[in-house]
Order: sequence, then structure tokens, then C-alpha cells
Amino acid sequence: MRIGELAARTDVSVRSLRYYEEQGLLTSSRSASGQRHYTDAEVERVRFLQRLYTAGLSSRTISELLPCVDTPSEGNSDAALERMAQERDRLSEYIDELVRTRDALDGLMVTARAHREGLRTPADTSPRR
Repeated sequence: MRIGELAARTDVSVRSLRYYEEQGLLTSSRSASGQRHYTDAEVERVRFLQRLYTAGLSSRTISELLPCVDTPSEGNSDAALERMAQERDRLSEYIDELVRTRDALDGLMVTARAHREGLRTPADTSPRR
């Protein structure tokens, strides 16, 4: 199948498929005129890549995990598990940082609300009609 059909079958843009090839995540054969051709196996490969991207993994990390998929072995599995553990630790640190940032923002909002209340005049607190 050509790149447009692969894009349609996987709901991934042609641009993304080209990027995957540039990163070494996807391969194709070329026709005499240079058009990319893919097998049905690439449909599942692209769907798998999309799941990894959705999980927040970078192209670099994905390329480090693919040997476990492409040439399964105990060593490749161990390396992939170690890389995934590192990625999970990185994400946990990022989540902790986001929680600290959210908490700081909550504190600023409390201060801003208190300041705003202090700016109200007695007329501002009368009931509205």
C-alpha cells in the first residue's frame, strides 16, 4: 500500500508517517519511481507507535524500546524494562513538579482574592437589585 492508504487506515497524517521513517521507527520499500510502499504489518506498527506517543514517549525513547519488539530477547526485554522504568520516574518527577506549581498557584489565588476583597468599598457589598 502507498503512504496515503497507510495514513487513512491508521488515522495518522502522511507527514507523521514520513517523520516516523526519518526517525527510523518505520520502514518502507520504494518503487522505481521512489514512491513509498508498505505492507499490512506496518498498519499495526503505526498503531503501536501511536500508543507509545500517546503515553508521552519521545521518538528517541521509542527507538530505544523497539529492539524489544523487533528482535525479542532476554537482553532486549531487560533493556526495554529499564528504559520504561526510567521514563516512568521522569514522568513521576514531572507530575510532582506540576502538583507543586498548582499548589503555588492556589496560594496566589487565595492572596489575590483577599487583596480584591480589601479593595471593595461599602457600596460594593450592598445587595444588587
